[in-house]
Amino acid sequence: MNAPVSSSARSPDGSSAGASLRWSVWVLASAGKLLEGMVVFLGGITLPLLADQFQLGALQQGCLSAASLIGILVGAIALGALADRFGRRPLFIAAMGLLLLGLVVVLLSPTPLCLGGGLLLIGLALGADYPVAHLVIAECVPVARRGRMVLAAFGFQALGALLATALAALLWPQGADPASWRLLYLLPLPAVLLILLGRLLLPRHSPWLLGGAELQEARLALRPPSAAASPDWSLLLQPPLRRATALACLPWFLQDLSTYGVGLSLPLLLSSAGASSAPRSAALIDLMLVLGIAAAIALADRWGRIPLQITGFLGCAAGLLLAGFALGSLIPRLPLLAAGLALFQFMTNLGPNAQTYLLAGELFPTPLRGLGAGLAAAAGKAGAVTTALVFPLVLQRQGAGGLLSSLAFTSVLGAAVTWWFRQETRDRDLLAEPLPARWLQLRPEPLRHPPMDQLSLSPSPPPEGAAPSSAAPP
Repeated sequence: MNAPVSSSARSPDGSSAGASLRWSVWVLASAGKLLEGMVVFLGGITLPLLADQFQLGALQQGCLSAASLIGILVGAIALGALADRFGRRPLFIAAMGLLLLGLVVVLLSPTPLCLGGGLLLIGLALGADYPVAHLVIAECVPVARRGRMVLAAFGFQALGALLATALAALLWPQGADPASWRLLYLLPLPAVLLILLGRLLLPRHSPWLLGGAELQEARLALRPPSAAASPDWSLLLQPPLRRATALACLPWFLQDLSTYGVGLSLPLLLSSAGASSAPRSAALIDLMLVLGIAAAIALADRWGRIPLQITGFLGCAAGLLLAGFALGSLIPRLPLLAAGLALFQFMTNLGPNAQTYLLAGELFPTPLRGLGAGLAAAAGKAGAVTTALVFPLVLQRQGAGGLLSSLAFTSVLGAAVTWWFRQETRDRDLLAEPLPARWLQLRPEPLRHPPMDQLSLSPSPPPEGAAPSSAAPP
């Protein structure tokens, strides 16, 4: 465990100190999502400038687009699992440190190879932040508010994407010099430094920052961190978690095929239809992402995750078909294309983009939650990497209209997969979830620390084996 929890530090009943800490965690997690949306969508905005400056071919452009996504994939699955073993707080801090390092490398990159390395570091940081930011919020808020609080933080990703496109439109209304792409990557640096400082100042004693897995392990038998059992991957692929793993991973993979395909190529799609200012038009369409996440926040705890995800997938398919028809006609129809893309952006954030993120942190028991959520995020980014690598090549052969129509099929498939593996998590109490049987069968090592009742984890330590209750509302 990271540290014993002192009775003087805790605020078990939602006192002003405890509520203040919860809001601090929420703000710092939300700020990370804002930077995530901004940095990822900067890749699509700056790609044409990079291609001009470094004379990149289609395959090289695809590799640069995929670099940060590959990093997200690896970071989510490798670093996210560490949050189950060492606690949420260390990974919460490390994610911002890696992001800072990645941005510096990108800014100073003299060659495409160095640039790809910086983008990979950025991706590792964002990948770690995907599950960890979710968990530190989800494990500290009451069940009735969890969906709204998690999705409100996640909504800052859409604001980040909108901010990136708006900055490009304001800085370069008539087009940009190829070397000016560095300016956009410079802008997030001060914010990253502030967020890193804020996360460093978070206390070590809060149960949701220590990680619920550590607290539950401690109730069985306290072990030194070096001897704690690592999460077992095979548990995610066996009943009863196999169905949850499929629901967390497969729809996210299918959703990211279209979300990143459209998001990273939005200016290019608009330019092909004759838009006079592609960045400005993209910023207006990205506004629908904000409206979509606002609708998801309002409805997630009322309608549930599964109905919204299925509805969103079907709405995405309709928008993609409309946009594909507009680009597939002899004369590209810009208003029809804009309407289709706007519908897609709204429905993806109402449904699969928001709900897959929410479900991934709610489907798994506490000791495997970081691992499961990280695996789901990695599956999504596998879809994004596939799109980034293949999109430029397929675009040349089939045209944008044919490609968008094909992506509509993946959205319909996402709705079908969601219905088949459906498990509603709206009312699930995360910290009261039972441990998997194989986890409980692990033989505790000899005690090397004081018994649990000698540590001040709560005013009245629960009976042996009792599950912790949900945290008090902020």
